[in-house]
Amino acid sequence: MKKTGLFVLIVLLMAGIALPIANACTNFLITKGASKDGSTMITYSADSHVLYGELYYWPERDWEPGSILEVYEWDTGKFLGTIPQAAHTYNVVGNMNNHQLAIGETTYGGRRELRGEGIIDYGSLIYITLQRAKNAREAIKTMSELVEEFGYCSSGESFSIADKNEVWIMELIGKGPSKKGAVWVARRIPDGYISGHANQARITAFPLADGKKSITSGELEKIFDPAIETVYAHDVIDLAREKGWFDGKDKDFSFSDTYAPVDFGGARFCDARVWAMFNRVNDNMDKYLDYAMGQDLSERMPLWIKPDQKLSVHDVMELMRDYYQDTPMDMSKDIGAGPFASTVRWRPMTWEIDGETYFNERATSTQQTGFSFVTQSRNWLPDPVGGIFWFGVDDTYYTVYSPMYCGMQAIPHSFEQGNGDMMTFSDDAAFWVFNQVSNFAYNRRMPMEDDIKNKQRELEIGYVEETATVDKIATEIFNTDPSLAVKYITDYSVKAGNSTVSQWKDFYAFLFTRYMDGNIKAKREVPEGYKYVTPELSQPGYSKEWYETIVKTTGDKFRQK
Repeated sequence: MKKTGLFVLIVLLMAGIALPIANACTNFLITKGASKDGSTMITYSADSHVLYGELYYWPERDWEPGSILEVYEWDTGKFLGTIPQAAHTYNVVGNMNNHQLAIGETTYGGRRELRGEGIIDYGSLIYITLQRAKNAREAIKTMSELVEEFGYCSSGESFSIADKNEVWIMELIGKGPSKKGAVWVARRIPDGYISGHANQARITAFPLADGKKSITSGELEKIFDPAIETVYAHDVIDLAREKGWFDGKDKDFSFSDTYAPVDFGGARFCDARVWAMFNRVNDNMDKYLDYAMGQDLSERMPLWIKPDQKLSVHDVMELMRDYYQDTPMDMSKDIGAGPFASTVRWRPMTWEIDGETYFNERATSTQQTGFSFVTQSRNWLPDPVGGIFWFGVDDTYYTVYSPMYCGMQAIPHSFEQGNGDMMTFSDDAAFWVFNQVSNFAYNRRMPMEDDIKNKQRELEIGYVEETATVDKIATEIFNTDPSLAVKYITDYSVKAGNSTVSQWKDFYAFLFTRYMDGNIKAKREVPEGYKYVTPELSQPGYSKEWYETIVKTTGDKFRQK
């Protein structure tokens, strides 16, 4: 699991320099009954200022008896140890395997004294599980067994786990340096509902084990009973009592309130992102606005809600493009957005003026995203064809999601590991191409917005329409020759990914030519009898509101006499 491009991060860690990793990622979870076509979907934005966006890949293979797996910490590349390799591992593209199982995460941290010891970190937990499990219930069982046997060395995590039929949320935290393993709770999202998590633990109270719908880890063999909807570590409440964090009745136990109590930051910087997503698909979320803004923590949002309308895959992509637009936290509306209504704020998150601490909003769309995805798992298609890993790099507001079929066996050069890194520019690497557009647009968003959004939709809607045809052809081929079908979806995915980056590279050239020097230029036809003609030129300047701000802050300094 060692990642390319982490040399600088490792050097900083060796030098003892602390790096900010909190408030880092966002996941949305969509059940098949909440989607327009019956897909299950999860999303993930992997956000870190030092994470290079690339598409990971592990081919399916058999292993000799006695083989070992070297485990490296996902965030740092640090060697953690070895574990026995499985006899057979599955094909994994990004965070999805060829059985349509997908896993995402967000770090909530939780009680610091519970960071454990071992050789399984949260990233390894995801990618090892994807290589060993076929569905969500197998994944939960595998994750529990891995941390129990080999120890867990990360802080608190929320996991999104989806297969072609079900979507689960699992929250896990270590037991501390003196105890091996982890305590955790996993809950199935009811069909027809959606959920989300964004660096704040979300599971509060949960149904206690009754052997019918809820079981503990002591009965993991029962997890494959479809009636089971909640599974939890047998000692999740016992550990809390032992530590003196809970002394009530078992039925009143809340995982989040015990292991990761919500505070202002947990609400405003974290749960607010989930609220924003809920608010865009459900008209009854106003009552949780004060909670999302950190003003009233007494009434937490529900773990899941039912959307007013079913969601398409492109709807879900658009949910990832949120900067709190049309809410009181809209990042484009205050003076920090500058004259062109920027959707981002430069870090740090907080600053001090005259002894008072202030903050920037932390939205789903953010400049430090390394990569993000939307997964689609579809139970009516053969597994290698049914799963699509819609992959993008850089800021979700400015990315394009390209279709990567879960059965593909090669990665587009533009996205592959080793094509550039965080300190090595590569002009055909998706990460650098998309960062050129987004960083150009951050400071002049409004004049460029329509061009960017139109191109983004053109590509994504085009892919949505194309994949409907690819699905049909690939399924027909699969019914007679599965290996040929895999080659077909591999060729399509590779071509689509490289095409996205090539077109975005050309698009950057178009934007730079059209918008350089504060102008907006458009080509004009050369009239008959002319050798050439200069482009049509407009100079929109700033908005009326920004000019008013200049006058208010400078008085008569610029008034023409």
